[in-house]
Amino acid sequence: MDRITISDLEVFAFHGVLKEENVLGQKFMVSAQLYTDISEAAKEDDITKSINYADVCKNIELFLTKNTYQLIETTAERLAIHLLKIYPRIDKIILELKKPWAPILMTLDTVSVIIERGWHQVYLSIGSNMGDKEANLKEAIRLLEEDEDCSVENVSSFVITKPFGGVEQDDFLNAALKLKTLKSPSELLTLINRIETALKRERIIHWGPRTIDLDILLYDSVVIQTDTLTIPHLYMTDREFVLQPLSEIAPWVKHPIYGETILQLWNHLKKN
Repeated sequence: MDRITISDLEVFAFHGVLKEENVLGQKFMVSAQLYTDISEAAKEDDITKSINYADVCKNIELFLTKNTYQLIETTAERLAIHLLKIYPRIDKIILELKKPWAPILMTLDTVSVIIERGWHQVYLSIGSNMGDKEANLKEAIRLLEEDEDCSVENVSSFVITKPFGGVEQDDFLNAALKLKTLKSPSELLTLINRIETALKRERIIHWGPRTIDLDILLYDSVVIQTDTLTIPHLYMTDREFVLQPLSEIAPWVKHPIYGETILQLWNHLKKN
């Protein structure tokens, strides 16, 4: 991926554990690698199609001087997330925050923290078979979009599907959606659980009726298996209500374990 690099931008700010650092201030130095696609800007010679590094530098200075944190770890984290949110063209940032005058009563050049943060591409399955099904889906999508660390980028058509698991119940209304998020998988799971609770999801009967059901299908191309979370979703390749809407919005996305596209997996399932 292309990147724009800012090296050792000097900013006088008020961050540190000691009270004197918060009052008197000190010099900090910021370096940032901004990962983005510059091909369109380069072809058209158009700054609006790229990231204006002068503007980024001004925003770095403004953020560091307006806020005060004790740890440079916190300062670097908050600054990186701030830049990702206000510049949609930045896909990932590697940020180094240097503190040249660290007060440790010893001679040293700088103390620094280097962090890497970026947007993640996630696909979710969403379904409902109680109450106003369509309203339930739309409200869950709205709550996802409302979270400051998430952006819903695409939503499939809503499809009616038969319930799975042998429990007698009403048909489901299902969809799939593409989500851009800064959250880790566990943080995203916490958000999903909170949305399900807000929409009165009750886990009484396994595979039973529910007002809302949200599942993480894919998170970038990572493979995760813990006591609370499995990614890719364990049963996604066997579920028509998952693959049908997912193939509409992500036909060429590959399953990180099987190596086949979602469309291929959907075609296999339809043949069985």
